[in-house]
Amino acid sequence: MDAWHSLRQFTQARIAQGRSGSSLPTAAWLEFQLAHAAARDAVLQAWDVEGFQEGVGQAGLKSLVLNTRAASRDLYLQRPDLGRCLDDDSRAALESSGGQTVDVALIISNGLSSTATDRHGLALLQALVASLVNHRLSYSPVCLVPNARVALSDEIGALLQARLAIIVVGERPGLSAADSLGAYLTYAPQRGRTDADRNCLSNIRPPEGLGHAEAAIKLTYLASKALRGGFGGVTLKDDMANAFDRLGDPGGGHHGVADILT
Repeated sequence: MDAWHSLRQFTQARIAQGRSGSSLPTAAWLEFQLAHAAARDAVLQAWDVEGFQEGVGQAGLKSLVLNTRAASRDLYLQRPDLGRCLDDDSRAALESSGGQTVDVALIISNGLSSTATDRHGLALLQALVASLVNHRLSYSPVCLVPNARVALSDEIGALLQARLAIIVVGERPGLSAADSLGAYLTYAPQRGRTDADRNCLSNIRPPEGLGHAEAAIKLTYLASKALRGGFGGVTLKDDMANAFDRLGDPGGGHHGVADILT
């Protein structure tokens, strides 16, 4: 037995696969092929945005279906820039919406993994909305945008006059995980923001990755801190773990999650 075999229980990485002559054993090779097929499917399959919107409505939430300039999945993969801009109709719809300023613009896209959004998107959205409501943060109708890139949240957030934007997207699948969601938070969204202006949570995919409720609490904590401090990105430091440590300290002054978020 490979000396590393016992370490497999701690990771999904492909270690201690064994060998058959100069190659992999049949079982390990078939597992690799299956993971590769799952990754390809996650990237290439279209998102059933109408079905997702129905689920959002059943959860009691308002939603808008918008589109980027990437009119097809192939074009989205070939032209990342087109996934960063709304098409003319969608932009006009937001410009004429005349909504009031909100704290958080909520955006969801299949990104590079429709599998991730179908599997985890609705549960994460429900947990996030509940967390925002508990913290008295207002939010926009949920913008559902097939074939979007992260930077699209800048344009949508600005059009919705949001103080902060959160976009949830399917992450690029790897050979250990094809169903991972990422969530990106941008304070004061406007076109021209860079990755240095964002904060990211990745690997949201229970039970192997970050749970829906845990991700929602973390996002709410970061959003609250950004809105209070007036900054985000590399300036916004995640010290939530330290705040949680103080829960057990009688002199720490915290008595629950709500206290941490305020």
